[in-house]
Amino acid sequence: MSTKFIFLKNVMAILLSINILSCSSSNSSIEELPYLTVKSVYPQNLAAAGGEITIRVSSYPVATAQSNAEWMTPKSNTSSDNLMSFTFTAEANKGNARKAGITITAGEKETVIIITQAANNEQENKPAIDENLPAVKVARELGLGWNLGNQLDAHVNEIADETSWGNGKVTQETLLKVKQAGFTSVRIPVTWLGKVGEAPHYHIDADRLNRVAEVVEYAERAGLKAIINIHHDGHRHIHEDGFDEHRWLDIVEAARNKDVNNAIKEQLKSMWTQIAQRFENKGEFLIFEGLNEIHDGRWGIGTNTTDGGKQYAILNEWQQVFVDAVRATGGNNATRYLGISGYCTNPDLTIKHLQLPTDPTKDRLLISVHYYDPATFALENKFAEWGHTGALSKKEKWGDEEHLEKIFAALRTAYVEKGIPVYIGEMGCVHRNNNRSEAFRKYYLEYVCKAARTNGMAVFYWDNGNAGAGRECSGLMNHATGTYVNNGKDVIDVMTKGYFSNDPSYTLESLYNNAPQ
Repeated sequence: MSTKFIFLKNVMAILLSINILSCSSSNSSIEELPYLTVKSVYPQNLAAAGGEITIRVSSYPVATAQSNAEWMTPKSNTSSDNLMSFTFTAEANKGNARKAGITITAGEKETVIIITQAANNEQENKPAIDENLPAVKVARELGLGWNLGNQLDAHVNEIADETSWGNGKVTQETLLKVKQAGFTSVRIPVTWLGKVGEAPHYHIDADRLNRVAEVVEYAERAGLKAIINIHHDGHRHIHEDGFDEHRWLDIVEAARNKDVNNAIKEQLKSMWTQIAQRFENKGEFLIFEGLNEIHDGRWGIGTNTTDGGKQYAILNEWQQVFVDAVRATGGNNATRYLGISGYCTNPDLTIKHLQLPTDPTKDRLLISVHYYDPATFALENKFAEWGHTGALSKKEKWGDEEHLEKIFAALRTAYVEKGIPVYIGEMGCVHRNNNRSEAFRKYYLEYVCKAARTNGMAVFYWDNGNAGAGRECSGLMNHATGTYVNNGKDVIDVMTKGYFSNDPSYTLESLYNNAPQ
């Protein structure tokens, strides 16, 4: 073999090795450095009628796409080499202008494309609610309220005990500071367990009534409207092991057994007669709320959906007993405002199934509902962010701004515009231990308050006094002293802005457009 041939053979081998190494290096580089390029978005601005949008991207690895809005849903996707095409369908918009975020992900690369949809002109031109409507004026007097939660509703071993859930005894100073903080009303949940005698008289313990009256006096001296109720006497909880924890206001058994239902109604009548008599000379600042969150332990998705409406009918009977008992005591109770709630105090179930009691006094019934949607964000801290700007991996798949607005608008249509005042008796959001999550918490609370005001309703924050962070930690103020806990002042400030601001440029839309980024 000639020297020249050997030389050429070696050169070719070297070149081939270089080429192989180059290809290997190139492939390794692609795998180690994902890329994502948006080629086109059409259209990025949708008409109110809805339609389809298509997003084309080039990426490695293959990209995925996900919408953060219920009204923007995936239709199809196609791929060719490293090119992907995603098509989404947008529902018709029945309300104000809105935005959806579509997150495109390729490996560690991620980008969010914002799609806007025009407002429905008919909806947008609908006049703001008339604040001179009687129902709206009543709600405005209640205004922004504060729940004295986990206090007089606390209990241990089936006996009401004010300090058993970690809060010190509430004082006059507490409610004076609640008023100074910007709240205009206080809801005082009361549990009567272990403080009521046997049938047929069901005498309420005098010390218990006196303590409730003392706290009501605190509210009156502080210049606060006040609401008292029968609270955890109807609480029901299905434990993970199947244990059914329930108390005397047992709607499941009442729906099965007429005698049980009659016995419950007798006790309810006796208790509200005694409570009403104790407060018959109190003025209009005091409101009675008959019941709280009555359900079968499954929060509106249990046996109430399969029993042919029996539980709904039973609850309507109980509410009538409450109204009749209070009105029969006379005095100021003949015209006192009374709060009426539907099944598990859920807005949708209330609208669908609550039958307002017959009342001899005209226009003195209020509707009470609760709002914690989505509970995985507001109560359980399973998600850290909320709303259209929240990261998809850190927020619930439902329950954003549009969901909230639909529910509040439905309450407005069903009740407020028909002359029946509405108050959100409980709403809230637990404290987080980082600034970004707290920004979404404050945005959520401000949005709830602004939406309540926009739709002519009052709203009450649930403060359980817990100063920690995470699940069940919704404390804003120390219940024994009235001092702020955590960032309580900042949270109250955004809520008071949401409810009381009269700045014409401050709207739900402007709030939406300034959501945390």
